[in-house]
Amino acid sequence: MRALSAAARAYILGALLAATCCALPALRPDAGTPWTAVALLSALYAAGELLGRRPFLGGAVRIGAGSFFPVLLAAVLLLPPPAAALVAVPGALIGHVEQGPRAVRRAWRAAQLALAARAAAEVYTLLDGRASLGGADSGSGGAVAPDFPYALLPAGAAVLVFCLALAALDGGILATAEPLPVRTAWRGLLLRSLAPHCVQGLAGLMMAVLWRSPYGPLAALLVLLPMYISCWVFAQYHRERAAHQATIRALVQAVDIKDEYTRGHSERVGQASVMIARELAMDEERVEVLRFAGILHDVGKLGVPTRLLRKDGPLTPQERRIIELHPEYGHEMVRGIGFLGEARSAILHHHERLDGSGYPYGLSGRQIPEFARVVAVADAFDAMTSTRSYRRARPVGRAVEELGRCAGTQFDPEMVAALIRALDRHGWHHSVTADERDPATTTGAPGTPHAPGTPGTPGATRTPDLRGNVPPPRPGAPATHAGGPGEAPAPVAAPGPPAPPESGA
Repeated sequence: MRALSAAARAYILGALLAATCCALPALRPDAGTPWTAVALLSALYAAGELLGRRPFLGGAVRIGAGSFFPVLLAAVLLLPPPAAALVAVPGALIGHVEQGPRAVRRAWRAAQLALAARAAAEVYTLLDGRASLGGADSGSGGAVAPDFPYALLPAGAAVLVFCLALAALDGGILATAEPLPVRTAWRGLLLRSLAPHCVQGLAGLMMAVLWRSPYGPLAALLVLLPMYISCWVFAQYHRERAAHQATIRALVQAVDIKDEYTRGHSERVGQASVMIARELAMDEERVEVLRFAGILHDVGKLGVPTRLLRKDGPLTPQERRIIELHPEYGHEMVRGIGFLGEARSAILHHHERLDGSGYPYGLSGRQIPEFARVVAVADAFDAMTSTRSYRRARPVGRAVEELGRCAGTQFDPEMVAALIRALDRHGWHHSVTADERDPATTTGAPGTPHAPGTPGTPGATRTPDLRGNVPPPRPGAPATHAGGPGEAPAPVAAPGPPAPPESGA
């Protein structure tokens, strides 16, 4: 506990003392504690925690904490409040802990679950919930059927109190041990946990009803098998999702290392693509795939010679043709990654133009996949609002004007309008790219002033429009070269600062 603050120590010690007081009445000789049921439920919960310490069936997926909460909730419905507080203690003390100090974390977990179980059991007793479970009738020797749907009311109240108690205690430890601001420590804890606890509460109610039925505790155990399998499937899903994210991060990092002038661009294109997708009311599954498309749109640069990406001077027509192959390289690289789905078409076609003058296949209009039309707008927008080695960033307002001017020829007007609505609603903030050092390059809502380049300083180069048109140089100013978003740079005779292979890269 030396690593904990004084407030955290006091908070944990207070929870341990309170949990001890909650469970002690069950140890009195006259308490009438049903020790057989307590022992069975405690052993069952402890067995579940032990399973959580080992991967499922020898695999790499562990069942997370809380997967066996139905056992605790069944104890809340079956046992007197002090006895219910005891059930979680053995399992919590042997459960899996990722980080240290492990002994303190296990003790805290035991106290937290004991307090939550005691509070939930008190509410359940107050609502006379145990009478609604049915079970053996001592007078007639027969069985009394459960009182449905009334049985759902006290059980639901107990689950809600259990969830509230856990959220309140979690918020307290976050506020004292992390520490988080008091106003934010509890934010979202209850809403995130309410739905899972409701499902676990239903399973706990099923266990309690079967426990009290003529079939007895053995039948109640049958509820845990589907719960365990469903928890494993959920854990497997999260493991695969984490693997997907790791794959994408590795590819993006490789691109950023190779093309150092546009570091961070891929992540921002993914962010802008998501903003557009949500304005178009895409479902969340497609939004996630579109985010992958934005992040990986330039992965084909891994197949482009590094000397071209970092070339000092204008590109020759042959070099431009090589760079224009990067969408096809990218498509080939991700062809076998099944979870990318529609993202693969966006990687291949994000440089197509609505008027058919784009590449690699010269598609036009609705021939261009929807995801590619979204990424094209996001790509151009970030290219214009980011500082590059050859020019300063444009203000968001100017970038939006350029997108609107080229809507219908280069970009889909629907996607441009969606981005404008999203910027009006949320603004735009991005991290600096590899060559940015000026904090003024962070932009806000459309029209927010931006620090322009000043004559005689880096960043004062001429900025091309989306069509690649470069204004004439000032008298005495050096010639520069750069292409517009979505286009390769136009070569000029005079040498200048390093030219990007693509303005949107």
